[in-house]
Amino acid sequence: MTRLEALHSEMIECRACPRLVAWREEVARTKVKRFRAWDYWARPLPGFGDPEARLLIMGLAPAAHGGNRTGRMFTGDNSGNFLYAALHRAGLANQPTSERRGDGLELRGAYITAPCRCAPPANKPLPEELLRCSAWLDREVALLPSLRVVLALGSIGWGAALAHLSRRGFEVPRPRPLFGHGAEARFPQGPALLGSYHVSQQNTNTGKLTPQMIDRVLARAKELMR
Repeated sequence: MTRLEALHSEMIECRACPRLVAWREEVARTKVKRFRAWDYWARPLPGFGDPEARLLIMGLAPAAHGGNRTGRMFTGDNSGNFLYAALHRAGLANQPTSERRGDGLELRGAYITAPCRCAPPANKPLPEELLRCSAWLDREVALLPSLRVVLALGSIGWGAALAHLSRRGFEVPRPRPLFGHGAEARFPQGPALLGSYHVSQQNTNTGKLTPQMIDRVLARAKELMR
């Protein structure tokens, strides 16, 4: 077992946030009609991807009937369909779909994580929950030695990335870099930080985030990775 695998084995047993534990398990009991036959994961989600990744993608939290069901980041819902299709177009994934653990998907040079590992009610983790979960994020990223770029999806991911880099000892510019689609921040002797609108259905269904927009951000990330 690698150190990363050992960390993930420890992580999935976490019950530090009572509100999140209750919600993730309630969702798994009640389910929705179309997933009635599924045995939900209903535990914290480890990161997923290439341990030698140069690109770290920072999401927000598992979806109640997506990652909380399937046990993989951005898997089993339309946000994941959008993201993995983009990663495939960019040459960072071997296939454009992610349906379940063990479906053959592999990431190449990329790794996906989140500042909150359990599905939160209304997709909104509380500040204290993000703070508790930050220890898992710090320990996981510390085991990814080749990182060059962090791509934050959404403002919460952006804030979590800045907080993580600050905890690692990198000097965060003042005033703090503002989030926006295509935003970019650089850190002396540290990774570059890029921003993208989140791949949520709210953004992709309304055209706030299009395939062309995410493709341009990933192209920029690949430039910085080199």
